Amino acid sequence: MTIDERDPELRIARLVDNGKYELLIPRTDCGMVAATGEIKGSRVVVFASDATLQGGALGADGAHVIVEAYKSAMGSQLPIIGIWHSGGARLRDGVSSLSAFGEVFQSMITASGRIPQLSLVLGPTAGGGAYGPALTDVVVLAPNGRIFVTGPDVVKSVTGEKIDIATLGGPDAHRKNSGVAHVIAHNEEEAFAEIRDLTSLFADQGLLNTDLVDEDLAKYVPPATKRAYEVHPLVNAILDNDGEKIELLPMWAENMTTVLGRFGGRTVGVLANNPQHLGGVLDSSAGEKAARFVRTCDAFGIPLIVIADVPGFLPGAGQEWEGAVRRGAKLLHAFGEAVVPRVTLITRRAYGGAYVAMNSKSLGATRVFAWPTAEVSVMGAVAAVRVLHRRLLADIPQEQRESMELELAAEHDRVSGGVERAIEIGAVDEIVEPTLTRSALAKAIAAAPHRRGNHGNIPL
Repeated sequence: MTIDERDPELRIARLVDNGKYELLIPRTDCGMVAATGEIKGSRVVVFASDATLQGGALGADGAHVIVEAYKSAMGSQLPIIGIWHSGGARLRDGVSSLSAFGEVFQSMITASGRIPQLSLVLGPTAGGGAYGPALTDVVVLAPNGRIFVTGPDVVKSVTGEKIDIATLGGPDAHRKNSGVAHVIAHNEEEAFAEIRDLTSLFADQGLLNTDLVDEDLAKYVPPATKRAYEVHPLVNAILDNDGEKIELLPMWAENMTTVLGRFGGRTVGVLANNPQHLGGVLDSSAGEKAARFVRTCDAFGIPLIVIADVPGFLPGAGQEWEGAVRRGAKLLHAFGEAVVPRVTLITRRAYGGAYVAMNSKSLGATRVFAWPTAEVSVMGAVAAVRVLHRRLLADIPQEQRESMELELAAEHDRVSGGVERAIEIGAVDEIVEPTLTRSALAKAIAAAPHRRGNHGNIPL
């Protein structure tokens, strides 16, 4: 007998350790199966759509299975993983299927920030079904996964637009455009592996070992402040080489990098400006991406390491109209609210309001470190003197202007900028050498009280 690869029990078996699981509720033809098992030794609850029945459409009886799965997970404080492949509401059930979705959503919202919720999308997940994964903490999308509210036929009938299902809600649509899927897997095997790693990072956070091997991290950051570089090598060098490490939303708002990984054996979140994209500036999408990441880490007691190399906010009417103020305020709120240990490292520059937004001391950072050559200022020194001394510079011959700007900039740094001045006023706690950075970060996290936020994890 051939087993359909879409069978929900087969999918649950692929996810859990050694393929061993116990059904929470006897299986019926309701379109949903729920079970308990272990992932990397941690007990979990899993539910899976039965795509072999009406495309996984969800009715009241299937919704009941999910609600019971959530009750079990909440009662034992276990992570819950949803394997999604659902065409949405079961049409023959009428309005009752819509109410069923509401009950599922309420269970998810009640659990938000209290237990880790992860979603693995293996096939089309449409209509109300699309909001299920969106309400969870992390979404992993397989190559055949599709997430959309209204399908191509409805889109065409209402708007006249012709679009295929993959373009509408496939991996390419969510990789860069929507910010819905946190991880895009290259194949199903990788998708299952990513969910297993993510579950381990949330469920088994480990203990921090402060006896770390240091290396000279300066080689990953060019000294010239205007030179772009890719921040990932620096992030990878700070995190452990041998632990789980997963970047979330790698191609959405690429100027902000968000990674869950191991640091000294303990789960941490790393938030870093990426100067390779838009020079590392903060824009509206980056602020929103970072805010959700900070709140996710805070909700589950995951310490944060913030790597700041930020020249400011992205200017322009487009940004203002896209809600740069409203969306940027989410990041300020997220940091100001967070109670987990959160340590900032300023590697090269931290200018203006963007410096404040990147876990500044005034927003309650546990500890702020800066490399000796870092700049902390309202703006770059040269840009500042061009504003402050514009009349003086205007009267100087062109051939002498550059040297005068540099002279004035050096004096400006001495008086009101530079990392030494930042230490004097308490904006920076300590200068740390690149060769001792990993140890300094570890000791700062270890010394801080370990708490977790008391809030939900709204999908910002």
